[in-house]
Amino acid sequence: MRRFLRTGHDPARERLKRDLFQFNKSQPRRVSLQTVEHGFPHQPSALGYSPSLRILAIGTRSGAVKLYGAPGVEFMGLHRENNAVVQIHFLPGQCELVTLLDDNSLHLWSLKVKGGMSELQEEESFILRGPPGAAPSATQITEILPHSSRELLYLGTESGSVFVVQLPGFRTLDDRTISSDSVLQWLPEEARHRRVFEMVEALQEHPRDPNQILIGYSRGLVVVWDLQGSHVLYHFLSSQQLENASWQRDGSLIVTCHSDGSHCQWSVCSDSRSPEPLRSSIPYGPFPCKAITKIFWLTTRQGLPFTIFQGGMPRASYGDRHCISVVHNGQQTAFDFTSRIIDFTVLSEADPAAAFDDPYALVVLAEEELVVIDLQTVGWPQVQLPYLASLHCSAITCSHHVSNIPLKLWERVIAAGSRQNLHFSTMEWPIDGGTSLAPPPPQRDLLLTGHEDGTVRFWDASGVCLRLLYKLSTVKVFLTDTDPNENLSAQGEDEWPPLRKVGSFDPYSDDPRLGIQKIFLCKYSGYLAVAGTAGQVLVLELNDEAAEHAVEQAEADLLQDQEGYRWKGHERLAARPGPVCFEAGFQPFVLVQCQPPAVVTSLALHSEWRLVAFGTSHGFGLFDHQQRRQVFVKCTLHPSDQLALEGPLSRVKSLKKSLRQSFRRMRRSRVSGHKRRPGGPMGEAQAQAVSTKAERTGLQNMELAPVQRKIEARSAEDSFTGFVRTLYFADTYLRDSSRHCPSLWAGTNGGTVYAFSLRVPPAERRMDELVRAEQAKEIQLMHRAPVVGILVLDGHSVPLPEPLEVAHDLSKSPDMQGSHQLLVVSEEQFKVFTLPKVSAKLKLKLTALEGSRVRRVGVAHFGSCRAEDYGEHHLAVLTNLGDIQVVSMPLLKPQVRYSCIRREDVSGIASCVFTKYGQGFYLISPSEFERFSLSTKWLVEPRCLVDSTKTKNYNRPSNGNGTGPKRTSGQVRNSRSQSDGEEKKPGPVMEHALLNDESGVLKEIQSTLEGDRGSYSHRRSHRVAVGCGLGNGEGGS
Repeated sequence: MRRFLRTGHDPARERLKRDLFQFNKSQPRRVSLQTVEHGFPHQPSALGYSPSLRILAIGTRSGAVKLYGAPGVEFMGLHRENNAVVQIHFLPGQCELVTLLDDNSLHLWSLKVKGGMSELQEEESFILRGPPGAAPSATQITEILPHSSRELLYLGTESGSVFVVQLPGFRTLDDRTISSDSVLQWLPEEARHRRVFEMVEALQEHPRDPNQILIGYSRGLVVVWDLQGSHVLYHFLSSQQLENASWQRDGSLIVTCHSDGSHCQWSVCSDSRSPEPLRSSIPYGPFPCKAITKIFWLTTRQGLPFTIFQGGMPRASYGDRHCISVVHNGQQTAFDFTSRIIDFTVLSEADPAAAFDDPYALVVLAEEELVVIDLQTVGWPQVQLPYLASLHCSAITCSHHVSNIPLKLWERVIAAGSRQNLHFSTMEWPIDGGTSLAPPPPQRDLLLTGHEDGTVRFWDASGVCLRLLYKLSTVKVFLTDTDPNENLSAQGEDEWPPLRKVGSFDPYSDDPRLGIQKIFLCKYSGYLAVAGTAGQVLVLELNDEAAEHAVEQAEADLLQDQEGYRWKGHERLAARPGPVCFEAGFQPFVLVQCQPPAVVTSLALHSEWRLVAFGTSHGFGLFDHQQRRQVFVKCTLHPSDQLALEGPLSRVKSLKKSLRQSFRRMRRSRVSGHKRRPGGPMGEAQAQAVSTKAERTGLQNMELAPVQRKIEARSAEDSFTGFVRTLYFADTYLRDSSRHCPSLWAGTNGGTVYAFSLRVPPAERRMDELVRAEQAKEIQLMHRAPVVGILVLDGHSVPLPEPLEVAHDLSKSPDMQGSHQLLVVSEEQFKVFTLPKVSAKLKLKLTALEGSRVRRVGVAHFGSCRAEDYGEHHLAVLTNLGDIQVVSMPLLKPQVRYSCIRREDVSGIASCVFTKYGQGFYLISPSEFERFSLSTKWLVEPRCLVDSTKTKNYNRPSNGNGTGPKRTSGQVRNSRSQSDGEEKKPGPVMEHALLNDESGVLKEIQSTLEGDRGSYSHRRSHRVAVGCGLGNGEGGS
């Protein structure tokens, strides 16, 4: 019983814990806490840009405000109210901005320097109040104009009035209000009789004279108002409903856009008070067109202006397109986006004294991505994003992290990726405000994401800027309905409208069977293994040159011709016959097709032995990819595992069946309990005595082990018992204590661990002799809980090194003299066995609070922040409650425990991936990864500075090797949440649960769908971490 007793308090150990472990994850609405979020903001709703600061701002429906400058410069704020951000406006020449929420509240934010770094803080909030008894529309804000005086805000409303608010303090200046009545009295008689006043649609300051502002009303009236004289200088009346208006740079021309798809030019001159438009045009007429909602008219030194507008497409044929058109010098292109356009802006000459606009970049915020287009280069190509990547361009289905990438592999991956980026512009990143103060990352890390369309993307995860390095597509290996060489954006020269597809977001998959479910990369050899939804396993190697070759195929029959089983799921993918041309990068050379073609649930690759292991819900197999032959297959299917034969398309049906079976077992247990209870008074007394004794025994057990609980054994009839959860290669003592040998370990959903001894020929005879395998052990856990991790510890209780790690002098050789230990992690407990006898040595039952179960586990090395050469290996564990725990090895003593992910966020928990040095990632939305850290030493801490006194540099970004400002090379973005308030209410959780999740998660998904739903906005966590994957599962390496 000693193994269950609690140890006493050790002050020295507690001090050491503080040097090793530190949980970094900020809570929503807390002040002065940081966050690291990779990817594109979920549900963006507003866009703002400061020409003087060169900083972009994005607001979201959840009330978040995110600021982006040069790579490494990032800030985040969160409003106290859970309301959507409608508009964002920077105050001219200042480190301040104003946001408008959908509850009609205004908020003032500022970037203030504290401790040498800038922080984003909310200073004040304000709600515009009307006179007593006024209708709500009287003060409903539709347009905001920050005046160049830096002290006034002009607020256009639905009633047609323009209110004036003084900053700071948000003090309303009632005597300066521009009411619709005051405007009406300055209009001629013919204009007064028309319904010209509705809401204010446009509010613009004169580019040369700050005493004049343009006010545009939805009914088509546009006036130029004199602020000093409080009268109308000019008025223009259109027959169509007004959508927006803008000035020409010198103030001599006003351009308006309208609901019928037209735009008009109006001359601002003193000799005509009510002119007709100089020019009126319907770009995509003459057929009915949709409204042009926003327009820019920008002058250039060459004389011909740029006309850039949103919308205006022919209503019947292209009314569903999301387009922004650029017209210049006889060239016209309608950029076609795959998601709804939120807003756009044009980056042009920032010096107000300049004579021309000379636009150089178009920045478009769409609902699912940010697109920047180079307006200086012929053809107007896209600019590659250094951040704000659209991670979910195809839905993410799995992820894999690899730490400390060797420089040679890193350079080869970047070189392969650079060949894929030739269509991008050479312009330096134009949004380059602020300065990153973060030191360069200490090592090179890769985050690999698998996607529904059969692609694997390689991301630079060394710092906070998650940058795409390379994209691998597996589609060419298979026959699909779409030709991979087909260019969907190609269009004939004479096509009209001149549409061009832009952006990377593409939510549609040619075939859902292409989806990537497991990834394993060996960073030393360059071998990569990927497995998919239809049982396909590909082994790839890195090639620096394009090549054409055939992919060898092999089939693994996991059912081993067992009778009585019939696969009811999808069919296998048809492989493409003959040679296939592959571009430089990772090229497949072997395809192993599992039969039945079920989802691959586990994958392991040993590049030194040239072996790949794979598992599904039917069993697992081992393949020699050097000799291109199958070593063995093992069927793990239980006679009752009928659900394993239905495939993912029958999930809903299987879920209902599983729920029915659960209720039946509950009813049977109640009935059998009544039957076993003796009748009569004597029987009741006996039952009561037994119950009292049981309670007393339970109390004694609680005193001995207060954090542990009794684990109930699961029936072998439970579904998915043959589901292979983890695979692990190890060179250890399996048969006897005198000889160690290669081995393969597999853990299943039914609590079974299989161990196979392997005979791998030496390198000189590797191609002549066969790899042999023989089953040596089979362990059945008594409680039959799913096995989620397997690990072998050497004689010094240190995890065995990765393949080729010792050969590259990056790790010490494992101790093969002392006895090895086997660590098996199930959903409910941790257990240590001695090898080779496999006798139980230690175990730790998981905390009983609210049914906690292990969902992810990894090994992490925690370095001390005080002693450079001291560190410890521990288990990092994520439970279904969203808790992160650190457990020591091999004594299995809990070290720390933190709350990390909301328990309702099933998909976030399922997507978690661990790193090798105490950090981790999980999806907080379909498009965003949250980074977290448990280590005091390995911490990605963003640092940056924005100084308003250094923002008067009006240089433009250069193309190629030009003379423009240098691109900031900082790798870390700063993000500070400066708002506080109450917790958010739960909203809907992520809709796409990962296909590679376990059956235990299915019930949680069902309960989540039926019960309360949580929101993405509540998942605003900041900087956290975990360790590398245990048992060669989905974790990092």
